[in-house]
Amino acid sequence: MIAEAKYTEDGNILAVINGEAMFVPDDPTNSHRQMIAEWEAEGNTIPAYVTPPITSHEVDAERDRRIDAGFTFGGVLYQSRPEDRENIAGAATAALGAMVNGAQAGDLRWHGGNSDFVWIAADNSTHTMDAQTVFNFGQAAMQHKQMHIFAGRALKETSPIPADFSDDSHWP
Repeated sequence: MIAEAKYTEDGNILAVINGEAMFVPDDPTNSHRQMIAEWEAEGNTIPAYVTPPITSHEVDAERDRRIDAGFTFGGVLYQSRPEDRENIAGAATAALGAMVNGAQAGDLRWHGGNSDFVWIAADNSTHTMDAQTVFNFGQAAMQHKQMHIFAGRALKETSPIPADFSDDSHWP
């Protein structure tokens, strides 16, 4: 006895047969599929699979993935996971303080240490930065995040959210 049947995203059939829910392959040699075919011959139909609408949570997850994927500054890719953004913000704040206290462009020891200030890029290469560069680096990190937040917001304001919401064409 078949109570209901519907196609799933992968082309199988989710059916309730004798009170038990089961996934049945859409294969005419399968005995359960043969039972469903008889049920269909009696006038019943299996509704086509309908892709559920994209949710704002899916857009948020894509936005966060893209924010965390890194950003390019000065032609170099830098990491931008939450802990990286925290470190960049801290360094940019310290750089601003050094600039207020007179740090000059080209001074790579603006941070008060005995070695030049460097930042490690995503490929593990190091790049020297003066205070002005670090401040601009922090601004670039902020802009990277902000642009993705606004792109995600724009997607969530569309109705329905486009099925290709994760396509690069929707993101900065």
